[in-house]
Amino acid sequence: MGEKGILERLQEANVDAEIWWDSSPLIYRNWARSVTEAAPPEKKEIWKDQLNRLFDPDHPEKTLFRGVTTNPPLSLDAIKNNPKFWADLVRTLIRENPDKGVEEIFWMTYKEIVKRGAEFFMPLWERSGHRYGYLSGQVDPRDAYDADRMFSQALELAALSPNVMIKCPGSRQGYEVIEKLTARGIATNNTLAFTVPQFVSCMEAVQRGLEKARRDGVDMYRWRSVITHMSARYGTLGDLKTQAEARRIELTEADIRWAELAIFKRGYRILKEKGYPNKMLMCSMRISPPTNDGTVASWHIEKIAGGDVVYTCPPKYIGELLQVEDRIKPFDPEAIFEEPPKSVMDKLRKLPYFVMSYEPDGMTKEEFSRHGAFVATAAEFSKATRAMVDFVAQQFQAQGKV
Repeated sequence: MGEKGILERLQEANVDAEIWWDSSPLIYRNWARSVTEAAPPEKKEIWKDQLNRLFDPDHPEKTLFRGVTTNPPLSLDAIKNNPKFWADLVRTLIRENPDKGVEEIFWMTYKEIVKRGAEFFMPLWERSGHRYGYLSGQVDPRDAYDADRMFSQALELAALSPNVMIKCPGSRQGYEVIEKLTARGIATNNTLAFTVPQFVSCMEAVQRGLEKARRDGVDMYRWRSVITHMSARYGTLGDLKTQAEARRIELTEADIRWAELAIFKRGYRILKEKGYPNKMLMCSMRISPPTNDGTVASWHIEKIAGGDVVYTCPPKYIGELLQVEDRIKPFDPEAIFEEPPKSVMDKLRKLPYFVMSYEPDGMTKEEFSRHGAFVATAAEFSKATRAMVDFVAQQFQAQGKV
């Protein structure tokens, strides 16, 4: 094996940690090729080898990635990665299903994206005894407040393949769905989650679902639960900076990163102390904050290194890590236990947006979907879903149908 890459070194900080791919597996070959082609001459072969070790589509069971997360924008990227293929597939679906409208054909197309991605990771799922190799497919974000519709969609997605994990939003209704899916032995990923109250709600919903599953004698062979912290989205899309400015509190980029990390670490600590079977998942990472010693920082992975957690890494972030991997400090296996500086926490505790997100009882379930980062991210995901629907609508028009 060649020189170990930064994600391989991160994995070594805790053998139970997991590195996941935050995009459709369908785009990996083209993306890896583009990264290698753009690499500096002295890095081309090194990066090529590293990327092949991260994920080899021909041998996924032998590579570093242990799972996959997708969402509507990432599924839209899969379509954009090969538009002719998907246009042909959609037109075939239209011809074969003359009684179906645009929304129904969209849903069939979306399920095909999920199914094809899950197929890539079935060898890992089987070889690992169903421990790894899950692909997260998300219910329609436009239905984040409709438990019945989300549950129906979840059952359809789960039926595609036993290694499909259902992404449900961190709304009150989303946790109702997570509880019901858990009771059926179906794996879940709590997305659109930014706060400790949401994490705790997920832990409790899963616990209730597991108790029902045990009472009913459900086979749990395909069950797992991960709880996603959409870290940088919390700090940049919500009200943290706005509230600080209104109170004339200066927040540095490092302070914002600490706010995001404090929330993740508290959720992790609660999970471990209570012995819940979920696993915390970090996403929305950044190369940040700036340093003044010539090194480069990515606190979202550095400050939780050594944790029994999942890191799901999108293509853009991996590309950025490759650019700076020689300048990032070695990972500390004890970093997960490092607490934010008191001076930072003192500032953050003056901001209602942080307090409601950090305290386990900081919000009611009804307030989850009114949280600033939730609202902004749900809108972004819904926009991407509408773009996929419009892609389908264009294929209807190309066939002379309105």
